[in-house]
Amino acid sequence: MNAKDLSAEDIKYLKLLAREFPTQAETFTEIINLQAILNLPKGTEHFMSDLHGEYEAFLHILNNCSGVIREKVEDLFFTLTDRERNELLTLIYYPKEKLDMMEKKAPLSETWGKQTLRRLLRLAKLLSSKYTRSKVRKAMSEVFRYIIDELLHAQPEEERNRYVYHAKILDTIWETGAFRPFVYSLTNLIKRLAVDHLHIVGDIYDRGPLPHKIMDRLMQHHSVDVQWGNHDVLWMGAAAGSVPCIINVIRNNVRYNNWEVLENGYGISLRNFTTFAEKHYTLPEKKGPLERAINVILFKAEGQAMLRHPEYNMEDRLLFDKMDLAKGTVQLPYGEFELNTHDFPTYDPEHPYDYSPEEQQIVEDWVRDFRNSEALQRHMKFFLSHGSIYKVMNGNLMFHGGVALTEDGEFREITVRGETHHGRAYMDYIDHLCRVGFRRRSEEDLDFFWFMWIHPDSPVSGRIIKTFERSYLDDESTWPEPQDAYYILHRKKEICEKVLHEFGLDSPQSHIINGHTPVKVSKGDTPVRAEGREICIDGGFCKAYQKSTGIAGYTLIFNSHGIRIKAHYPFKSIANVLENNADIDSRTTQVEQEPKRVMIADTDNGKNIQEQIDGLMKLLCAYRDGIIQEHPEKSKMPNK
Repeated sequence: MNAKDLSAEDIKYLKLLAREFPTQAETFTEIINLQAILNLPKGTEHFMSDLHGEYEAFLHILNNCSGVIREKVEDLFFTLTDRERNELLTLIYYPKEKLDMMEKKAPLSETWGKQTLRRLLRLAKLLSSKYTRSKVRKAMSEVFRYIIDELLHAQPEEERNRYVYHAKILDTIWETGAFRPFVYSLTNLIKRLAVDHLHIVGDIYDRGPLPHKIMDRLMQHHSVDVQWGNHDVLWMGAAAGSVPCIINVIRNNVRYNNWEVLENGYGISLRNFTTFAEKHYTLPEKKGPLERAINVILFKAEGQAMLRHPEYNMEDRLLFDKMDLAKGTVQLPYGEFELNTHDFPTYDPEHPYDYSPEEQQIVEDWVRDFRNSEALQRHMKFFLSHGSIYKVMNGNLMFHGGVALTEDGEFREITVRGETHHGRAYMDYIDHLCRVGFRRRSEEDLDFFWFMWIHPDSPVSGRIIKTFERSYLDDESTWPEPQDAYYILHRKKEICEKVLHEFGLDSPQSHIINGHTPVKVSKGDTPVRAEGREICIDGGFCKAYQKSTGIAGYTLIFNSHGIRIKAHYPFKSIANVLENNADIDSRTTQVEQEPKRVMIADTDNGKNIQEQIDGLMKLLCAYRDGIIQEHPEKSKMPNK
């Protein structure tokens, strides 16, 4: 390259770049550094979906890095007994709790302490081998950064020559009482190095009791993204103040008897609602008064939204005004059916979608509580900053639900808010509307979040939701919920390849990774479909689904060697882990072996690094040809 190859725009850019690298020495030093990074193995990515508030199981899988740490410990310490390895693993997963428990039984011995430190350092050194020293150092606790760096990166010859020096460091850690915080720092480093990036492919919320704790933990994670699920978007709408979203959130938690997230997690009071339900819904029926009361408020709220938006084309779902309470029946589009309850104390046949005065007050109080919950607003802002409807990364396409298709596999045209789109453009448009709507919060914006939750045209839902039928009709023939054609066609390789191509992915190693529809392993279903082109990782973290799935969640692992999936079995409790050194049982299946080891140069980040190298090479050329002048006085490099 020479001066005549540089355009005016190139020179303008290079002058800006020269502010950060004001000399040739700094420029070629950075080129050497970046080129070296490109030749390291790619970091390990983990994918999880449909957590549904199951915090303890999620936390344990986060702590054991989906079993990866156990694999490393078994490879590295194969001479130890099973008991010794399990003790070490539990210490890594829960260092404070394990040390507390051990000290209650007997004082920790110095010999055990130093031996444990050496084992943790060996494991950390193994896991750090695929990263740059700079990246590993940044992952360390600031307090012990210098010491851990010194102990991890000594070369074998140095280790022999400096054995006494390193042994004295461990002596001093013990003698000064720094053992515990040093163990915390090492175990945190081990877990951080085992998983470079975490993807959550939707549905953190509802059913399980502690989604707010999952959100708190994700906000502390060093590298994470979230693809919004239908339950997540529902909570986004509730936080923004959408009444039908709020009522659906309350109903979901009433049905699963889950008060923790509402009252303790977000400060949403149910006291007035409970009093109201017990006062008015007094008949002895299978469903309790709270569920019957919330169902009535829900169908009023959703009916009002449908009437506000005829363009949603949901007239066939306006069913609350089709009830004949004298006959005890409801007229559906495909026949008359018997209701399973007569308990509608606030139902006015003349004005079926109007709230009673008490219901109106309850709804207004909930809108205020959801909008004013600081913790909830903080969590939803995290969704917006770290989340999206879909994500493309390192050859994989991630979304929670599906891409709207016609029955013959074409991308379906959908009109929303006056604009018509299909395929990727529709997903981009939906993502935009969610972001704008959460900030602006007009009535139309708020109703859009409910559309995302319930409408078959929603990419995170994709089905006709039969809440009314499932609530009020015992005839199960009315319950099936027709889905978008995607959920049938996604098992065909050519359809998945068409979807991947729409998102710019044409590699044979590209995949769709999604959740939303539980994989019923107990009935012979498999997460890997379409000849490996689609992987559904909804394995039933939620306890309510585990009977039908036969397992308790999946983790998909993508490292430099390929892709494998871990099927997890039900997790008992953290207390059981601490007391018995019990781990969660998991089964590993290799999905795909890479034809050659994937290096950072092969990743999206590698492409960005290569662009940086190309720019720096141009800058080096410009310095050497005298087009741009060096400024050694601005150099950050130390003077010789």
